[in-house]
Amino acid sequence: MATVDSTAALLAPVDAPIFTAATIGFDAASNLLVTQAKAYLANPTASILAEIQTQIVTFQQQVNASLLQTAKIADPASQKHALSAIQEVGTVISAMLALVESISSKSAVAQMAARSTIKLAATEPFLDKSQAAQIVAVHYSEPLRLARMQVTEALQYQREAGF
Repeated sequence: MATVDSTAALLAPVDAPIFTAATIGFDAASNLLVTQAKAYLANPTASILAEIQTQIVTFQQQVNASLLQTAKIADPASQKHALSAIQEVGTVISAMLALVESISSKSAVAQMAARSTIKLAATEPFLDKSQAAQIVAVHYSEPLRLARMQVTEALQYQREAGF
């Protein structure tokens, strides 16, 4: 989130407000998701999992909407910085979504996908899969080749699930 918070300063003055508006709810959403995850780890109940399922889809949709808004930034350098920052958050959210999906029932995943109104197909042109793979490789201390395969598989699984 620190990267997103500091990115507006790197953008052309006319583009910073677009980026700021596009990412305005990220801090609150990430804080709520962290709180819910900690609560689930301390006491893994169905009700807390349901809250996490709702929150992860909500945050994922915020990221998707932000990608679409940021893609409208006219200055190429500003757009590149903005998309990169949002994608960093998106990569983390996609990983968390995959984790939540893995512990959710098929019907719960279907409900989550149904709440996903901005589909992956709309945002995929703005995703840098190489950047996502680098983030995954660094985070998990694994080879970049393996991370690329994981990113590709995760995106395919989300498409198939209806996200």
